Amino acid sequence: MSVFIIAEAGVNHNGDKDMALRLIDAAADAGADAVKFQTFKAEELASAAAPKADYQNQPTDSGETQLEMLKSLELPWGMHRDLMDHCAKRGITFLSTPFDTASLAFLTGTLKLDTLKIPSGEITNGPLLLAAGKSGCDIILSTGMSALDEVEEALGVLAFGMTNDGQPSQDAFKDAFKDAFASDAGQSALKKKMTLLHCTTEYPAPFADANLNAMHTMSKAFGIKIGFSDHTPGIAVSLAAVALGAEVIEKHFTMDRTLPGPDHKASLEPDALKAMVEGIRSVEVALGDGTKSPQPSELGNRNIVRKSLVALKPIKAGEAFTPENLGTKRPGTGASPMDYWGKLGQAAERDVNEGELI
Repeated sequence: MSVFIIAEAGVNHNGDKDMALRLIDAAADAGADAVKFQTFKAEELASAAAPKADYQNQPTDSGETQLEMLKSLELPWGMHRDLMDHCAKRGITFLSTPFDTASLAFLTGTLKLDTLKIPSGEITNGPLLLAAGKSGCDIILSTGMSALDEVEEALGVLAFGMTNDGQPSQDAFKDAFKDAFASDAGQSALKKKMTLLHCTTEYPAPFADANLNAMHTMSKAFGIKIGFSDHTPGIAVSLAAVALGAEVIEKHFTMDRTLPGPDHKASLEPDALKAMVEGIRSVEVALGDGTKSPQPSELGNRNIVRKSLVALKPIKAGEAFTPENLGTKRPGTGASPMDYWGKLGQAAERDVNEGELI
């Protein structure tokens, strides 16, 4: 199965429709499978007192609050349809992340999206997770800042939403998790609908904190697809994640890393996004099927670089092979050197010239 590559436009449109359309074009030109935006109402996402993260602070903010920043980055609901239509024209999947239940209802009810990406910051937002589960959509859940037990709890809420219409309880969540994910006989349909993305929620994330092996930990614990939402600089860690088994890669990108806004600095520019996509496609091809056998491209070299048993000096018929008259040299078209010890002490069946293959 091909790695699903999500080009994360996020809020890098800076509230400008033309910029959003250019981001779609750049993602399509790079060969990404999907381009993802963010859908939220600023007042539903943050209170007036909510502080900004260090990475969100800009030199020109002049005391701007997180709420004020978010208001300037909202993607108007009316713009979504135009972006979806442009994605369809460019042959790339439109995705958007909901940060509140009203936005989720808009994406799934009005726009009819069949896949939802839940961001790391919402992994403890029980009501949003429950609504996501009840939506019937496939769910991609980022797990930044989370411990394994928090991931388990979130999966329980999602599983309950996918399988129940009634009112939830903490015990119900635990039971839903157990039925869906904690046994080999779990509900495979639910497992197929879920993907967990390992993530380090810092912008940019230090390489030392990438902890890619946590993907294996989650895969073993829950038995569902894993991927990586990459906030590290450059593309190397995304390629490594694919080599380690990531089935989904998400990466922020921008038209220009010097633009004002919280995420541009930690994003790839279009040329780097294209290089990442090409690198991922090369890695997934290079992984192969795991069978250890000679590959077609190397068969022509085998007899050239391997060796054969060879006479180090003239050997008469009936003369015994010894370490003094029997050695190994290229090419590999004669008897294998692995037969060397079996030949020692045997009598030559015919005269053998010096340098002749046995």
